[in-house]
Amino acid sequence: MTNPTPVETKSINIHEAKTHLSRLVEDVKLLGQPVIIAKAGVPQVKLVPLDTPTNKRKMGTLKGSISIPDNFDQAFDSEIVEMFNESRL
Repeated sequence: MTNPTPVETKSINIHEAKTHLSRLVEDVKLLGQPVIIAKAGVPQVKLVPLDTPTNKRKMGTLKGSISIPDNFDQAFDSEIVEMFNESRL
C-alpha cells in the first residue's frame, strides 16, 4: 500500500488571513490544501477542508421493488376530463 502524496501546507500570518478570509476559505475548499495561520511567525491554527460525504445515490436500488402500470400516463383520463367539463363560473 502506497502513501498518498503529501499535501503542501501554506503558512500565512494572521493579518493576511483576516484580510483575505473569504478567498482563503474558498481556496482551501476547492484545492483541498490546508493553510497554517501564524502569529508572529509561530503557527497557531490549521485551516483544513471538511471531509465531503461519499454517500452518493445509487441508481436502480428500487429495481424489482415497485412496478408502474403500462397505462400509468392514461390512468385518470376520464376523471381529468370530468374536472375540466365541470364549469364553476
